[in-house]
This record gives sequence, C-alpha cells and structure tokens, in this order.
Amino acid sequence: MSVGRVADFGTGVLSRAAALIHTLLTVEALLLLAAAPGLAPLFLLAPDPANLPLVALCLLPLGPALSAAVYALHHRSADLTDLHPARAYLRGWRLGALPALRLWAPLLAWLTVIAFTLTHFTASGLPGWWAVLLALVGAGCLLWGAHALVLTSLFTFRTRDTARLAAYFLLRHGRATLGAASLLLLAAALTALMTEALPALLAAPLLLSLLHSSRPVIAETQEEFTA
Repeated sequence: MSVGRVADFGTGVLSRAAALIHTLLTVEALLLLAAAPGLAPLFLLAPDPANLPLVALCLLPLGPALSAAVYALHHRSADLTDLHPARAYLRGWRLGALPALRLWAPLLAWLTVIAFTLTHFTASGLPGWWAVLLALVGAGCLLWGAHALVLTSLFTFRTRDTARLAAYFLLRHGRATLGAASLLLLAAALTALMTEALPALLAAPLLLSLLHSSRPVIAETQEEFTA
C-alpha cells in the first residue's frame, strides 16, 4: 500500500460517516449512563401533577449529562483513525458539570413552578390570559436554556455572564433561536405521539442539530466575548 493511500485512510466520505455514527452512539450511551440516576426513577413516576417536584429532582442529572454531550459533539473528529468521543465526553462532564448545574437547577425550578401553576390553573382564580402568558414565559425559558446549554458547555464564563449572554442571543440570532424552537417542538411531538423515552434515545442527534443551528452564536461568542 502506498504512503498516499495510508494518509488518505479515514478521511473519505464513508469513513467520515462511520466516524459520525460511532461518535453519536458513544455520546448517546454515555449521556444515558450519566443521566440514569435520575431517568430510571423518572419512568416509574405516575403522570400526576403532584409529582412535578419529583420529576424536577429526577431531571437534575440530565443537565450536566447534556452539557458533556454538547462538548463531546463539538470536539468530535471526522477522521476514523482519530476518534476519542468517550474521552471528550468525560472531559466535558468534568469541566462543565458544576457550571451546567448552576444554570440547570434554577431553570428546572422555575419551569416546575410554571407547570404546576398551569396544571392547577382552574383552582388559581387567575384570568385566562395568565395561562397564555405563563406558557409563553415557559417557552422563552426553554429557548434561553438551549442557548445557555451551548454557551456553558463550550465556554468558561461566570454563571451570571452565561445567563446574560443566553438572553442576549435570544433576539440577536433569531435563526438560531428558531432552530432551537424547532428541536424543542420535535422533542415535544415525539413525547406526545410516541413515548417520552424517544427524545432521550435521540438526544445525541438532537444536540448535534442544536450545535449546527447555534453556529452563529458560537462564532460571535468566540469573536466578541473571549480573549
């Protein structure tokens, strides 16, 4: 075999596709493993609004798991001969677990309050337009969370600075926000029409799509907010 052919090994279309599939499967498996302490009891809970605080507690490990997955997917290699997705995932979890949890926990708490209020809305005595307002606030929080997830996974900022940047990018990069909204709608549709386990099983490709739609956010952050 010639030196040129050896150098080309692992860089062709099929090799890049195989590298991507390998990375997605590895990251998905590690994500599920990292989130398993919360996801396992979550599927045992009855679909009762009274269990919403327990659902939030079960989802706490998911934040750092998602952050590590975003980190690993962002640093993936397209070369079949140079794949280390597990190493990248573990590094992402080690670096980003605590920063991600600082944003994820308050977001979960606030979304739990909104969900609990909406599920008990008839007993609240509030006017009907409040329900619409709360739903819009909840949707906005989820979109903010999508931007915050990308930022906290790939950059080292103080928690309050990450929160401000995520809010800034909501309108600054509307296309990226719409991309995140479409992925959230897809995840909600998969949950409603099929099973709540399906978005978890497709988390890696969904996060890869989020990274793709967030490229303008990542580029501006690198150019304007990092040294």
